[in-house]
Amino acid sequence: MLRFFLFFLFIFLLVIKAPAQSTKDTLIPLPTDSNTSVRDSLIGDSTQGSLPIAVIVSDSVSKRPLFSGVAWHVLPGVSLGEQILQRHPYFNFHSRPIAVLPDVKIFMGKEVMFYSLIAIVLIFALLKLAFSKYFNDLFRVFFRTTMKQRQIREQLMQTPLPSLVFNVFFIASTGLYIDFMFQYFNFMPVPNFWVLYLYCCVGLAVIYLIKFIGLKICGWLFNMKQAADSYIFIVFIINKVIGIFLLPFLVLLGFMDGLWYAVALVISWAGIGALLLYRLILGFSAVRNEVKFNLFHFFLYLVAFEVAPLLLIYRLLLLVF
Repeated sequence: MLRFFLFFLFIFLLVIKAPAQSTKDTLIPLPTDSNTSVRDSLIGDSTQGSLPIAVIVSDSVSKRPLFSGVAWHVLPGVSLGEQILQRHPYFNFHSRPIAVLPDVKIFMGKEVMFYSLIAIVLIFALLKLAFSKYFNDLFRVFFRTTMKQRQIREQLMQTPLPSLVFNVFFIASTGLYIDFMFQYFNFMPVPNFWVLYLYCCVGLAVIYLIKFIGLKICGWLFNMKQAADSYIFIVFIINKVIGIFLLPFLVLLGFMDGLWYAVALVISWAGIGALLLYRLILGFSAVRNEVKFNLFHFFLYLVAFEVAPLLLIYRLLLLVF
């Protein structure tokens, strides 16, 4: 029984091995040279039976180009390396290079406005850094009404240079704010935004210079120099605070539009109105301590020196522009 089983296993292995050996013998090995032509790489014939067709995979190493048969001579005035590059078979060094323009995006927007606002903010930062004591005393006088306020007021009045530069900053920031209001109400006496800004700054400077001179003259004529100086001090203190208060609104008005522009403008109006009302209260109380007068006289002063000049300037703008 064991012999029969071994004989049967031997016959079975021979039957399996014979087809595999015949299939292996019918295949022709692939050529080992990767630089042979595609025609020589084909094995077998597609018309003969069912023999498979083996296709060689292209090699990543390129072949040497065929010699064109045209010889070139070395030029004496040109270096050998440059001549070799000019006759390079793969790279076209002798032709004119293609000029590819860079894809540069040109922005035509509010660049001037951006840099102007950056300059105003930088100027304010430098002023605060250079005159930090004056800046702190300014807000201490603004928020306090104690006896110590007189001492701080005298210190502020004895420092004319910081007062002058903060007044100039008030002119710059408030002039830009008035320019934004003109643009919002579509009232542009001058078509150029920045020329109108210059006119606004000059107009504000002229108005407050005339006001300063007029108050000084009135105080000298009526022998009320102390009262005039107190009122002038309060007016210009509030002006400095208004110039600082408008700084964030200038940034908003410079880059907003639509509903948010109107909201920022209304909030700024409310703030300016509150500061002007506070200026009237402080001015009335300061002058009332120096001179005895009633509220009606103070109202006449406001109409004559505060409201009437603004109405005259508005009328003049309408007539000229």
